Amino acid sequence: MTKELLKQVRVIDPLREIDEVADVLIVDGYIQAIAPQITDFSPDTAIRDCQGLILGAGLVDLYSHSGEPGFEERETLSSFLQAATAGGFTRVSVLPDTSPVIDKPALVTQLQQHRDQQKPCPHLHIWGAITLDLAGKQLTEVADLAAAGVVGFTDGKSWENLGVVRRVLEYLQPFGKPVAFWPCDRHLAANGTMREGAEALRIGLPPIPVSAETTAIASLLELVADIGTPVHIMRVSTARSVELIAQAKAQGVPITASTTWMHLLLDTTSIKSYHTSLHLDPPLGNNQDMLSLRDGLRTGVIDAIAIDHAPYTYEEKVQAFAESPPGAIGLELALPLLWQNLVTTGEFTALELWRVLSHQPAACLQQEIKAIQPGEKAELTLFDPQQTWNLNKANLQTLSYNTPWFGQEITGRVVQTWYN
Repeated sequence: MTKELLKQVRVIDPLREIDEVADVLIVDGYIQAIAPQITDFSPDTAIRDCQGLILGAGLVDLYSHSGEPGFEERETLSSFLQAATAGGFTRVSVLPDTSPVIDKPALVTQLQQHRDQQKPCPHLHIWGAITLDLAGKQLTEVADLAAAGVVGFTDGKSWENLGVVRRVLEYLQPFGKPVAFWPCDRHLAANGTMREGAEALRIGLPPIPVSAETTAIASLLELVADIGTPVHIMRVSTARSVELIAQAKAQGVPITASTTWMHLLLDTTSIKSYHTSLHLDPPLGNNQDMLSLRDGLRTGVIDAIAIDHAPYTYEEKVQAFAESPPGAIGLELALPLLWQNLVTTGEFTALELWRVLSHQPAACLQQEIKAIQPGEKAELTLFDPQQTWNLNKANLQTLSYNTPWFGQEITGRVVQTWYN
């Protein structure tokens, strides 16, 4: 029997709207007691002084990339799960763009079995591909994938054929699982690598207009309103997109939406460094885009923050900005950097940030994170917002280090996670 007493920890629970300091007793993976002071505990209880530490529900990632299978030099499933643990995530969701693509039940089973062989680690949720080989033409055997236990369906890539999107919405409706789309018009985006505007002209990188995202979102919203299948909109990155989603939600269109953590912290001015880890897809927006995304999260227009962890090797990233593959790591960095830039500055409350990193992502996956109260299983994250550490290979669990913060000192680190 394991017994742990967390003394004077700051408990953050958005479900009960609680942000208070208390003692928390955890016994055999269950929360046994929460009180201002706990004095009645057995002598074999491990006591931890938690003054200044944060205890919240386990974090949930809506979508990220795992190298395995096919790109194990970037990330193995084991290192992916270890990185998630180090970042405070108790549930992570893998996109299907592996090699081979996750479009067969056998691969879903194989990945789950691999996960089960790991030491205690986050719950692994797997997105099933909508189309074979992500080609966007022939649908997978979605019924078989649903039976195999996929968390939902997505190709995690832009769509060009709205006729196929309509057919997908009709076909997937009876399964009642999340369906996620990344709206992007590739014809408008063309070979662009940076958000269109003054910074793109100044820096000299090929631009991507805002309309590459907004026209695709508008088309998708029309289809969802027509057919009625609930949809999750991935990777929202522009102020106009936030407006379109707000209007659709006000009209009762069944949608949820997420943005990624880096789009909340950086804008186009950061790209003057030409750091290839700032090459993202969709690209970083301008300052107004960033502020609108933050406001959208606070107001509930944007439901959740996704990490979209995308590991790449040094060789893949050490080339010209426009030639590098888009994406950056994030599982171990998101919570400390979001906390320091949003909560410490007073722009977000602790409850607001924790809600969109935990409870809301779970809701988008049609799941539930329980309140922090006696009798519930302990699915928790213990976070030290003051601990400093150097972001280098020795301090990372992920195999890759494609991040613009590499080599810098980071403030805030996860101390421990408990899995349900």
